Amino acid sequence: MPVRLGDKLVVAISSRALFDLDESHQVYEQEGLEAYRQYQIAREDTPLEQGEAFGLVQKLLRINSMLEGDSRVEVVLLSRNSADTGLRVFNSIQHYGLGITRAAFAGGRSPFQYIPAFGTQLFLSTHAEDVRSTLEAGFAAATILPSKQPREMRDELRIAFDGDAVLFSDESEQVFQRDGLEAFQANELASARDPLGGGPFKAFLAALNRIQTEFAAGECPIRTALFTARSAPAHERVIRTLREWDIRLDESLFLGGMDKSEFLRAFGADLFFDDQEGHCRSAVGVVPTGHVPHGISNLLIKP
Repeated sequence: MPVRLGDKLVVAISSRALFDLDESHQVYEQEGLEAYRQYQIAREDTPLEQGEAFGLVQKLLRINSMLEGDSRVEVVLLSRNSADTGLRVFNSIQHYGLGITRAAFAGGRSPFQYIPAFGTQLFLSTHAEDVRSTLEAGFAAATILPSKQPREMRDELRIAFDGDAVLFSDESEQVFQRDGLEAFQANELASARDPLGGGPFKAFLAALNRIQTEFAAGECPIRTALFTARSAPAHERVIRTLREWDIRLDESLFLGGMDKSEFLRAFGADLFFDDQEGHCRSAVGVVPTGHVPHGISNLLIKP
């Protein structure tokens, strides 16, 4: 019978998000595909340096060793490389002992079309076009931004989310963009008992939450947090929405428009997801950050 990934948490990642391929990419940009191919073949036994999302992947895969029975997390490599140039990536995976066994090498084309086949809940890439295509197809995705921040050494996986247009739909953000803060607050107060629609990261958070429930209290290796610009009275609708979804967040910060970066530093996020580029530029100075090009804020700036 064919193998199916079932109800696992499936995360797809590009080779440039997992490993530092900046030098290799410069060869491709400056000298072309054949020079890039020869460069990678000549160095295929030289392990690549860790990329921005390496720590996140390492901690996700570590969860499998903490649960009895079948593994609960699957990480899949999706790459624009060919299998020929991608051999160095797989050799680096083996060098670091990462439990990644499945991959799609798309030979120069976008690999996002394989996301539904793998049953992926999240795609992480440095290629913004692939990320947009994935979001438009209805799957969570983020563009991993370069930060070169030192990685946390603790074992606990900490993931932080923005609210509107990430965990939730952008329906309330549309009111804010169109009519301003006062209208937004009035709308949220009037709609406090009406659950928000789900955003692109709802399914990913739900999958994380299912894994969290498999651990005893105080022993869970995953901690999640909401970092939102909302404040009272707009908090109630968020709380009631998560209750309606039966999804738990470990921490929720309602910051009322304050800069999120120092709060993210205090939380120690392994990755933070936000839809607004300005928030991402601020956050990436302190924690690894993924831009989610979804919702009205991105439509307004989309070329």
